[in-house]
Amino acid sequence: MIAGTVGRHSRRIVEFMSTNGTHSPAAEHAEGDFGWSLGVLLRALHGSLESVLGDLPHGPRGYQTLSTVVHGDQPSQLALAAHLGIDRTVLTYLIDDLVEAGLVERRLNPADRRQRKIVATDQGTATLRELERRVRMVEDGVLEALDPDEREMFRKLLRRAACGARTVEPDTDPCVVVEEVLGTGPGSPRT
Repeated sequence: MIAGTVGRHSRRIVEFMSTNGTHSPAAEHAEGDFGWSLGVLLRALHGSLESVLGDLPHGPRGYQTLSTVVHGDQPSQLALAAHLGIDRTVLTYLIDDLVEAGLVERRLNPADRRQRKIVATDQGTATLRELERRVRMVEDGVLEALDPDEREMFRKLLRRAACGARTVEPDTDPCVVVEEVLGTGPGSPRT
């Protein structure tokens, strides 16, 4: 199911964007259209992620939240909401569903007993590992027009560009956000 969905979306993009002779005037015009290229990749990624994250409460948003809980260190539910850019009321319902699924739990914050800290359960951590594998397959499928080294370079360059984009949320360091979500920051088990 995963490979079929990934391949279907990616083949359409590769066919449309083929550099071995473009098949449409739109593809020729798109060569210099950065926004169009990002939009095509984002739509392909979103469509494929929906299918592999469909069983997770709240799909991609639940994945992002679970990933941040596992790899980040937000001291409270309020800090988690601010970090993710999710309304705190919406996050409350999302966390309720992740708790009900056995993926996270609310604990008193040892640093401030007035706060609740969201912590991944063992099941949540194991589930995230499997979902990360699936998400990586989806990403590789969306980027299948690139060879493996190019994919890694694209990911690194995209991350660097995202870390430099401080105009969206000037008080938030996008590098820290990306590193926390990906689990690649200092002290992370992945580094």
